[in-house]
Amino acid sequence: MRVDRFLSNLPRFNRQQARRLLVERRISVDGVTVSDPHYEVREFSRVCLDAEVLQAGKPARYFMLHKPQGCVSATSDPQHPTVLDLLRESDKNELHIAGRLDFNTTGLMLITNDGQWSRRLTQPTTKLPKVYRVETEDVIGPDYAATFAAGLYFAFEDLTTQPAELAVLGPTTARLSIIEGRYHQVKRMFGYFNNKVIGLHRERMGPLELDPALAPGEYRALTVEEIHQV
Repeated sequence: MRVDRFLSNLPRFNRQQARRLLVERRISVDGVTVSDPHYEVREFSRVCLDAEVLQAGKPARYFMLHKPQGCVSATSDPQHPTVLDLLRESDKNELHIAGRLDFNTTGLMLITNDGQWSRRLTQPTTKLPKVYRVETEDVIGPDYAATFAAGLYFAFEDLTTQPAELAVLGPTTARLSIIEGRYHQVKRMFGYFNNKVIGLHRERMGPLELDPALAPGEYRALTVEEIHQV
């Protein structure tokens, strides 16, 4: 929220007092002195009045995981292992998944406690591509790419998919880039041609690519540069 609203929401300050503190440059956010009332304060921000801490904040956490097959994209599941079970981290209950994958789909998964960051990554309005390597049962025809680029009508949702880019890599192998995440979208797109998807691997989400050094089931923290790319 805006820093002036953050301050005026505290019991000790009204709106006028909050504005005065900003004008007097007595407020700092993450070590930066601020005077702009529109400056953003997040749950991770450390906010101080002079040397007094008004909000200690908490560390934002960002992880890249190579999701293996047979793993559920959920925070808990009574029957199957979840992606969070693969993390050796404290307070895993604070984390959530940015962009789920099906049970047997492998590849890049991003996990964080920063809801604003994950929304930028996954919302269709941001138009960040999700790139998949697809293996199919039958040969991928020459008309697939144009059909995907035009969009496919999904009757169940009564919508037409956003244009998608298909690059054919081999007779039954392709790379598909989409900007949405509809239910079983990739499988349904190839299902339009009655071609079954037998392997699906997410390589990239927006600017973030799966680290080739990560084996299935392994993970690492994102670098500062990777976090700021989103």
